[in-house]
Amino acid sequence: MAMKTRADFAEESAQQAVDELLTRWSGTSLSAEVCNHSSGFKRPFVRIECPRNHWRAVAKHLRFELGVDHCSMITGIHWPEGADDRKWEVVVHLMRMNVTNPPERGGWTEQVIHDAEILQDDDVPMEFEVRIGIPDTTRPSVQSVQEVWVGADWNEKETWDLVGIDFEGHEKMRRVLQPHDTPPGYHPLQKQHKIRYHDFEEMYDDAQGFGRKPVDLGKIK
Repeated sequence: MAMKTRADFAEESAQQAVDELLTRWSGTSLSAEVCNHSSGFKRPFVRIECPRNHWRAVAKHLRFELGVDHCSMITGIHWPEGADDRKWEVVVHLMRMNVTNPPERGGWTEQVIHDAEILQDDDVPMEFEVRIGIPDTTRPSVQSVQEVWVGADWNEKETWDLVGIDFEGHEKMRRVLQPHDTPPGYHPLQKQHKIRYHDFEEMYDDAQGFGRKPVDLGKIK
């Protein structure tokens, strides 16, 4: 039994997803294309440029119409030198895994094994990469998809904590990596902050109110 999907079926499946997205979101600035990884199996994936104000609706379309059932990563980038409409960016990595819990029979879980080589169309596992540009602002934000994918919950918290991009509608947003007493407005991956690198040996710049010396002063990370 084959354990790897056929390359031609994967390409066809990715193109079907692109065509579906472009048809559904025609009239908006959403764009989608089939890309290929340059290493590994060089399998196709779908790359989407999503308008910021349509993100939650696009996410629901991906989840419930295209079967994209797993959120593996959400991250953010601060681009002070970027274009006016992309000073900030959210990047989302999603997967269509097609893994479901089979029914239980007589107290035993029935195991379902798929022959990967025969999978076609929406049954082909597929990676989706979504990019969302945000214009220049002091309070960057996008819509939360916490209710769409369980995996979005932690990822949105981490992105807000480190980058400062907020997620509208996210319940119980909080610090997850920075200390809970971190000053409001401080997010270390924003480019204006000086963390201990490039010959700068203080942990935080004084403007953020961190006057204390790190306990490992002298051990440059």
